[in-house]
Amino acid sequence: MSDIEKVKQLRKSTGAGFKDCNAALLQSNGDLDKAVEILRVKGISKASKKMSRVANEGVVALSGDESKLSVIEVNCETDFVAKNEDFINFVKELSELNNSNNSDLEKLNKTKMKNSKTVSDNLVALIAKIGEKITLGRAKTFNHNGSKNFNYLHTVVKDNLSKLAVIVSLETKDTSGELKNFGKQLSMHIAASNPLALDAESIDSKILEKEKSLINEELKNSGKPDNIIEKISLGKLNKFKEENSLLSQQWVMEPKKKVNDILKELSINDLKIRDFYRLKIGD
Repeated sequence: MSDIEKVKQLRKSTGAGFKDCNAALLQSNGDLDKAVEILRVKGISKASKKMSRVANEGVVALSGDESKLSVIEVNCETDFVAKNEDFINFVKELSELNNSNNSDLEKLNKTKMKNSKTVSDNLVALIAKIGEKITLGRAKTFNHNGSKNFNYLHTVVKDNLSKLAVIVSLETKDTSGELKNFGKQLSMHIAASNPLALDAESIDSKILEKEKSLINEELKNSGKPDNIIEKISLGKLNKFKEENSLLSQQWVMEPKKKVNDILKELSINDLKIRDFYRLKIGD
């Protein structure tokens, strides 16, 4: 096999650039297996040097169906790379594996991709090839018995990849078009309104404590008596809970009604919102 043919084969098997492949072959005295290992080590070195950078761009990938649905976030440094074909192909295959692994990132990293290399090894190779920090971010899978899952993608990059994704789990035995329509609309509502929890009781206590502290700081120099400040503070906190609880939010498609009102108007008597998850790049 000629040197040029070896370089071509090495590029095909590793995805590395011409110069890197040529240098690895020279270093290995033409041994392809040794050259692959040299490039792998070089790729890990390149990847580790990029880990200190900030990666706030990327895509959210959706995979699955009504019975089981998953999302995963893959971050990179620039929006340009988020549209790169190699990056997109990696994320699309990754999203399917994420759904199979129930969003267990530890297991996912050890899972083999179509090229028989692990997700972790493919990620290192992709970082070395593209030249940017790339990381796996947040991930979620809905696989509840007796529930049906729905989704909405906003600012689609390509196919099942977007900048924002919402998945919703609805508990019911119903299979009607009314259910599917509501599932889609509810997903769109969550994308637009960004609720913190299903109801006020489910909002994280730390978030409420922080909000109460901000409200009290705002009212501290108002000159009002303490008892009045306490009432105003309570009112503002209750309003915060109402605006950030899904069931009590104004329905985006009909603001005079709340989400819970829309839920009651449906003819699906056993319908309950079981869970939801909103994932946006940069949040």
